[in-house]
Amino acid sequence: MTRTARALTGSLLAALLLAGCAGTDSPAPSAPAEGATARAEETTPAEEPTTIRIASLKGPTTMGLVDLMRDAEAGETEQDYEVTMYGAPDEVVPLVVQGSVDVALIPANLAAVLYNRTLTDDGAAVQVAAINTLGVLGILENGDTVHSMADLAGRTIVASGKGAAPEYTLNYLLTENGLDPATDVTIEWRSEHTEVATVLASTPGAVAMLPQPFATVVTVQNESVRPALDLTEEWAKVTEDGSQLITGVVVVRTEFVEEHPQAFAAFLADYEESVAFTNDNPAEAAELIAEAGIVPAAPVAQAAIPKSYITFIAGAELEEAFSGYLQVLFDADPASVGGSMPGDDFYYGG
Repeated sequence: MTRTARALTGSLLAALLLAGCAGTDSPAPSAPAEGATARAEETTPAEEPTTIRIASLKGPTTMGLVDLMRDAEAGETEQDYEVTMYGAPDEVVPLVVQGSVDVALIPANLAAVLYNRTLTDDGAAVQVAAINTLGVLGILENGDTVHSMADLAGRTIVASGKGAAPEYTLNYLLTENGLDPATDVTIEWRSEHTEVATVLASTPGAVAMLPQPFATVVTVQNESVRPALDLTEEWAKVTEDGSQLITGVVVVRTEFVEEHPQAFAAFLADYEESVAFTNDNPAEAAELIAEAGIVPAAPVAQAAIPKSYITFIAGAELEEAFSGYLQVLFDADPASVGGSMPGDDFYYGG
């Protein structure tokens, strides 16, 4: 499939770019939901394989897809999966809108933006079917003084993702821990994760916010840099509504899933198994991740897997976890989710 997409119309592109999400040490990822497997078992497989065009992003969201990619290339899947990995969300968005891909693995808030910007009287063009990555963000330190959110008081935090989900997440967690992001800390925003990593590695005492796998890369390459705070854990400490810190989701074009419900159910079951493979077989999965060019080497990939919260959450748990997360973003800036909270039809099977 082509990697070149026509530009979106002005208002849609502006809103999507505003809400673009830059894509975190951890407990075991959430247990795979039973929904996709159950749906696949309840339906009769399609007589002919369906071609499913899948767009993913270079990072943790694709780390859970590598086993499916290998099986598809070997012709061992029931459906015909065509997977293309892209470097940035704004490469994928036009393809979804134009119908050039059927399934996309994209930043969580961007899914809500797509829903709102394609919503008509007949419904929206996309639905979210699963959470594939929880919070990949973490606070790292070139030193050993930060052990709680309170320890960030008076510090400078170098980060990327201004105006997007990382900024809203950091501000929310600071506020929930009694810190004013405007006065109690100084946040220096950089345009790229690599810039943040360079500052962190070269500046004793520096504190930074980085996502996986960049966080693992910098700690492997620099013994003085250590993971200080896992923001997924910090989110869980201050929320009681069942929401979780979410990075990536699986979206499907509504038209496609209506035309090919059996094929899409089969994809979800295959993807759920692929996620389990990555988490349960990190050494083997790391080789596939490195071969795909997601990280520079298999040892780095293997170190990053348990810290990347690669998961599969679907069904009722999906809506509970995701709606609470989107509400936090909406309260911070409605534009971050496309201007309004998505309706119930946003959730596949809802």
